[in-house]
Amino acid sequence: MNEVFPAMVSSRLPLLRNRNELALFLDFDGTLVEFADHPDAVMLDPETHDCLARLYERLDGALAIITGRDITSVDGFLTLPLLPVAGVHGLIRRDASGHVHELSVNYGFLTGLGKDLDAFAAQHEGLLVERKPGALALHYRLRPDLAAACSSLIDRLTESAAGITVLRGKSVIEARANGADKGSAIVAFMQEAPFAGRRAVFAGDDVTDEDGFARVNRLDGITIKVGGGPTCARYRVPGIADFRRWLCETAWRFDRQERE
Repeated sequence: MNEVFPAMVSSRLPLLRNRNELALFLDFDGTLVEFADHPDAVMLDPETHDCLARLYERLDGALAIITGRDITSVDGFLTLPLLPVAGVHGLIRRDASGHVHELSVNYGFLTGLGKDLDAFAAQHEGLLVERKPGALALHYRLRPDLAAACSSLIDRLTESAAGITVLRGKSVIEARANGADKGSAIVAFMQEAPFAGRRAVFAGDDVTDEDGFARVNRLDGITIKVGGGPTCARYRVPGIADFRRWLCETAWRFDRQERE
């Protein structure tokens, strides 16, 4: 388990200045967009999209989305060509050249698991089974009363499965192939252009982001937790609106540097 340093978390976010020395990694849900009842119903406001496009340009492409979503889903929200994305918590990664790296997956087991989860969801209104490349997610945002039942079910169905990891997030439990997490995805990006040689900055909101925080801390980077809860991130911001404001202020500062 990652070590938590609550006494070291600062509520004052850092002032990012040297854009040519930074690599920015951002979670999506809960960091850039508010949660919705269905994953497809989230809204990325135009100002945030514009801000991300400007940061992508000012950082010479050293910006990546690190998310539990699949890459296709992210592309539906962000119309940035060749945007680097690590999807399904690092299981699938598109680098800055557009090449897609994918780890091996136990698809046979996931197919059977999907049928079992579908049957369970059919018996309990409000549950959603989401299929991703190499993973299945059971959402219970509309049925918080079923949190324990959902958790127990997935634990039972995966307890003897080889090559499967269970992740618990905000109102969701996910079973995915082993071998990757958000931290390993960031490390992989940091070994490639245009990220190599820069200082990593990673922002996220959930327990699934803690692997990323831990890795970036070890790289002497900057880690930002959006919202409450224990964390090993070095900085914290109260909520999504506050983080997006900071992000847009950073983009404005980099724009000014470009003009000077």
